[in-house]
Amino acid sequence: MLSGTSLFPLIALDSPLAELLYWVTTSGTAPYGALTAIVLLGVCFTMVPRRQFIALVLAVGLSMLTTLGLNHFLKPFFGEPRPNAALMAQQSLLQLEEFYQLPAAQRRPMVSQALNQLTNVPSMTTAPEIKLSNKIAAHWQHEVGFSFPSGHTLFAVTLSMVLSYFLLLSGQYLLPLFLGLWSLSMGLSRMLLGMHWSQDVLAATVIGGLMALLCIAIILQFQQKVLPTRATVSNHDAR
Repeated sequence: MLSGTSLFPLIALDSPLAELLYWVTTSGTAPYGALTAIVLLGVCFTMVPRRQFIALVLAVGLSMLTTLGLNHFLKPFFGEPRPNAALMAQQSLLQLEEFYQLPAAQRRPMVSQALNQLTNVPSMTTAPEIKLSNKIAAHWQHEVGFSFPSGHTLFAVTLSMVLSYFLLLSGQYLLPLFLGLWSLSMGLSRMLLGMHWSQDVLAATVIGGLMALLCIAIILQFQQKVLPTRATVSNHDAR
């Protein structure tokens, strides 16, 4: 971000690497993001003690609701175009101001038409030639909202940090390492696929980290005050 280097368009978007990055980004795309969270919670259930797992679930729920609401507020507030939309605008295939004033349902056909021209008609400008796999083209047509911040990165970072906190408390290290790599791959995939700028991913990482820490602190405080500890229960039973 400091150097002004853009990761898009850096790789061929019809290559095996792009296909792999697409599946990484799909793990954070609705509704598959919910499935990702459920699977990870199921794995954590086998690794984390019951009391910590209850706190984990509460922290995940609170952090997901918080970041989802924050993401929906920040995107229209900043109104930043996505890199792929900016590229199509450079090719005179989209008028960004008009495009983002329309509802999402009307933006998708415009992106589809622009993609047909972008990929099928030889470019008359100095912009690089773009070739998309069918899956990535469909993803471009589906994701037509604003860019800042990266919702996928926000989801991955927040979920990974909350889960990793409780996993590390339980002496688990391998899964937190995997979650960290997944979060990093998510941010890179969003930039390489033309969905986000570097500042979108950086801001989402910082926001996600702060929200995860805040929600963990709130849930631990709630657990300490509301949920009885094992020692308290045992003393009560002894009486």
